[in-house]
Parts: sequence; C-alpha cells; structure tokens
Amino acid sequence: MSVAWRKSSRSNSGGNGDCVEVALDSSTALVRDSKNKPSTVEVPGWGVFLDAVKRGDFD
Repeated sequence: MSVAWRKSSRSNSGGNGDCVEVALDSSTALVRDSKNKPSTVEVPGWGVFLDAVKRGDFD
C-alpha cells in the first residue's frame, strides 16, 4: 500500500531530528515518528484524538 505521508509543522522544532507524520485513507490513520514503526488508528479514534489535542489534553 502506497500512502502520502504529511509531516507535522511542529516537527524538528527543537533541532533534534524528531519527526511526526500522518497518512490518512478512508478508514484508517497511520501515525509514525522518526524512532518507531507506524501505528494504525481507526478513523473514529483519530477524530477523538484530534479533539483531545485541540482541547489541550496533552499539554
């Protein structure tokens, strides 16, 4: 499966080479960073995660 990865605009802001990327299709979100294999998240779970980020739950 070929996917188009999108890099976070916040990646590598500390100059340490860390990178977070996501690729979306109709049913899943693939998430990876520079140190780990991609993880698969079902689309409904991805929406819940994004809502939590927007609320600042991980700050």
